[in-house]
Formats: sequence, structure tokens, C-alpha cells
Amino acid sequence: MSGRRDQHESDHRGRTEPTLGNLDQLDAPPRHAPLRDGLPSMKVEPRGTRAPAAPRRARRGWLVPVLVVLLIGVAAVMWYGRSYLSNNLLPRTELNDVLNRAQQALAAGHLDGNDGTSARELFQAAVALEPDNDIAHNGLHQVGMAELSQADAALQAGQLDVATQKAAVARELLGGGTDVDHLDRMIASKRASQVKVSTLVEQAQQALAAGQYGGDQGAGALYRQVLTADPGNAVALHGLDQVGDALAAQAQKAIDANDGAGADAAIQQLAALQPSNAALPGLRAARAQAARQDDAALDAALQQGDEALRAGRIDGPGDDTALAHFQAALALSPGNPQAQSGLGKVAQALTVQASAAMDAGDAAQAGKLLDRAATLAPKSADIAAARARLRGMLSKASAKAAANGGQGLAPAAVPALTPQQSAQVAQMLRKARAATQRGDIMTPPGNCAYDLYSNALAIDGNNAAAQQGLQTLPAAVRKLFDRALSAGDLVRAGQMLDNLADIAPGDASQNSLRQRLADAWLDQADRQLASGDRSGATQALQKAKKLAPNLPRVFDLAARLQSGS
Repeated sequence: MSGRRDQHESDHRGRTEPTLGNLDQLDAPPRHAPLRDGLPSMKVEPRGTRAPAAPRRARRGWLVPVLVVLLIGVAAVMWYGRSYLSNNLLPRTELNDVLNRAQQALAAGHLDGNDGTSARELFQAAVALEPDNDIAHNGLHQVGMAELSQADAALQAGQLDVATQKAAVARELLGGGTDVDHLDRMIASKRASQVKVSTLVEQAQQALAAGQYGGDQGAGALYRQVLTADPGNAVALHGLDQVGDALAAQAQKAIDANDGAGADAAIQQLAALQPSNAALPGLRAARAQAARQDDAALDAALQQGDEALRAGRIDGPGDDTALAHFQAALALSPGNPQAQSGLGKVAQALTVQASAAMDAGDAAQAGKLLDRAATLAPKSADIAAARARLRGMLSKASAKAAANGGQGLAPAAVPALTPQQSAQVAQMLRKARAATQRGDIMTPPGNCAYDLYSNALAIDGNNAAAQQGLQTLPAAVRKLFDRALSAGDLVRAGQMLDNLADIAPGDASQNSLRQRLADAWLDQADRQLASGDRSGATQALQKAKKLAPNLPRVFDLAARLQSGS
């Protein structure tokens, strides 16, 4: 045998080539045992029972793009949903916290307050964070309804002030409504039922009979209380008309008697009680005409007083002296600042004459002049200094007389101060300077700059530091006035102006300072009137009018207040 092997006898691990065999017998049913042809056994499927492989793969191919589209859609939905939740559904931490606390406060009945923890404040804070938030607006409505409910409960319990306050809050939150209006009427009715109308009417009639028209216990105020409790009370309406007629007659009588202050007071009471009283226009016109005549007479008296001063006719008998003219001006206008300043000028002139008398050695005449000056300006620093000088002069004269046994003119020294007196004077001077810096010019008594300097001079009449301190007080007061006015402290500025009128009644700067302060009060009155504070504006106007009654701004503001504009 050769060493080669036939291809068909190769190793079983090699490839075996198939053979077809007899094709004619493929479809023939077996009759006996299967034929052995050496081929592997195969199972033949019937035709049409299984789809060919290639067509099956072709039919499954459409699923891939569908799955891709579905995945894209799911991703888009997830992204949009997350965005929607984050933007619209998921709560923002700060707003959610405020709303939660507001709901808790509402549930606890803590409806309103001023500490930021009440339901009303918290819901309003939520609205500030998100103005269109429905939960917050609905919460405010719930607070309003709760306030309305509590107001009704307070009314039933007779707590009218509480009911009134809560009803007002409910009106703010609910914007009014029939329920709120009904509750307000019930509260007003309850108040009226608690007022003893008959007692008030009796008191008002008694006040009217006694001529007591103004004030809290006057007939006008009492009749107004009756009408508040019972708006249709005929007795009170008639009584109020009677009070108006009485005030109008009182004002006219004062005008005829040239009593400007009395007329003004009656007209103001009438205007406050019955702003539409038919007599008011005529009374105001008559008062204005009388005021113009008074102003003309006042101006003439002031001018004549200044002319008499310049001519040296200071005081004395007759009615053509400076003192007589300024006193006539005060009679026309009590408290008139220019007339009071004129009296101060008279006192200043008398002090100058007293100093001249002391220079001439006439202590007796100097004393008389200073006494007359002190009646007009008892707190004048110049008069105090002059009196100290006079005491020193008298002390010297007394010492001379004692040294000469009352017979010669040999000079004698003024008794020296003891160490205790010197220390006392030095301490007073230190306190006086400190009081001046603080602005304690005329008060408190005993510890103010004026008293301390005066007391020092009472011990040592020739003390130059004390005399200079007194004489420089007016300049210090003017500086304090400027400082207070710049700071807007009008009350303090007024105090300094009063101090200046006391210690330097003839000071020429007083008129300009008074004008500046009056303007400042009028500025304040304008601001208060613009903000609706009519009471404050009226008070500020009165202060300005007292300082400068003839300022055009005073008349303008008074007219605006009376007209209600």
C-alpha cells in the first residue's frame, strides 16, 4: 500500500463533502426500513410551513425607527415635565414658607399685628413676593372674613372699640361690602343706645343758659355729642342753631367794641361749630376792616414811639413820650412783639441815663432811673450790670464816710472779699459759663446763666468777669437761636427768642429773628396741611401769628384753613 490516503478516508476532523444520492426517491414514502445511503439524517419540512429567512428579516426592520421615535418622545416629555414642574408646580422655598406661616397664623386666630407674624402681614408679604398669587389673595380674603366675624363677636359682647377696630380692618381687606356696612350701622346704633341723650341735652341747655358756648363742656360741644349719638335729634339741632346765633352776636359786639382778640375768638368758635353759618362771611369782613383800622393805628403808635426815643422824650408826664406811645400800641394789640420791643428800648435808654448819672457821681438819680427801667425790663442784663455797678459805688461811698467819721472826703478802700467769698464767686462764674453753653439762660432758677452772673455780682459788684458775662449773654442767645432754627427745633428757637426779649428787650435784631421763626412755623403749617394734619397746621399757624401777626402768609394760610382747602 502506498503512504497516501484517499481523500474520503481523511480524518473525521476534516471536511466531509456531501453527496446527493438518488433524487427520485425523495418524495416516495418509505415502505420498509429507511435506506442507508451513508448521508446524515435530515428532516424535510413541508412546503409553505416556514417563511424564508430573508423575508423575515425584512419584515422586522420597521421596528427600529419606531423605537427611536418613541425614545425621543419619552425624553422630550421628561424634559418638558421637569421644566414645567420646576417653573410652575414645584414651590419656591421663600414664598412657600411665608404662605405656610400665614396659614398657621390664620388657623391660630392671629389675624393682625405689627410684628410681622400675623396672618395679614404674612399674606401681604406673599403678595409682595408674587403679586398674582391666588393663594395669598385668597388668604387675605379669609383674614378679612375672620376679622368681620370677630368684630361681630366683640359687638355682641359690648366691646365697641374692639368691634370698631376690627370692622375697619375687615373693610380694608374686603373692600367694603354689605356685611361690613351692616356691621358699621350696628356698632353706631349700639353706641347711640349707650349714650344718655337726655342727660346730654339737659347739660347743653344749662351751658347755653349760662353763656358757656365753647370748650369741651360748652353748649356747642354737648349738642354735637347728642347729634353724634342721635343724628336726627331735633332738640340738639335747634340748640346748635341757638349757640351759633349767640356766638355771632358775641363776635359782632366785640367788633363794635374794638376788641379784636374777643372778636377773633368768637368767630373761630363759630366757624368750628357751624362752618356754614350764614353770619360768618359778614363777621369776617367786618373783622378784617376793623383789623385794617387797628393796624393803621398800631403802626402810627409804633412810629411815634420810635420818633420820641430819637428825640430824647423817654418817659415822664404827657402822652407824647416814647413810653406813652408804646403803651398805647400794646393797648391796641396786646402782646404785640414790636410794642414790647419798644418798651425794652425805653428801658435801655433809662439804663444809659442811669450810667451817665453814676459817672457824674449822682447815685440817687441813677437808682431812680434803674428802678423805672426795671419795671419795663426786670430781667435785662444791662440793668443787672448797672445795679451791680451802683452797689459798688454806694459801697465805696459808705466806706469813705466810715473812714472819715462822716466828715471828710479822704479815700477809703472797698472791703476786700474773704477767701470763701472769692471761691464762691469763682465757682458761680464757672457754672454760669457752663450754663450758657448748655443754653440754660433764664432757667432753671438759681442755676441759669443770668442768675449765676447776677448772684456773683451781688457778692462782688465790681467783678469784671461777671459784668462781661451778663453783657455777652444776648450774643450767646442769638447763636443758640440760629443753631436751634437750623436743626428744625422751633420750640427751642422760640425759647431763645423769649430769653433775648428778657435779657435784651431793646435788641434791634429781635424783629428779624422773630420774622425768621414765624416763617419756619408757617413752613411747617404748610407741610402739615398738605399731609392732612389740619390740627397741627392750625397750631403752627397760631405760633406764627403770635410772632408776626401781619405777615401776608399768615392771612393766606388762615384763609386756606377756614375754607378747607
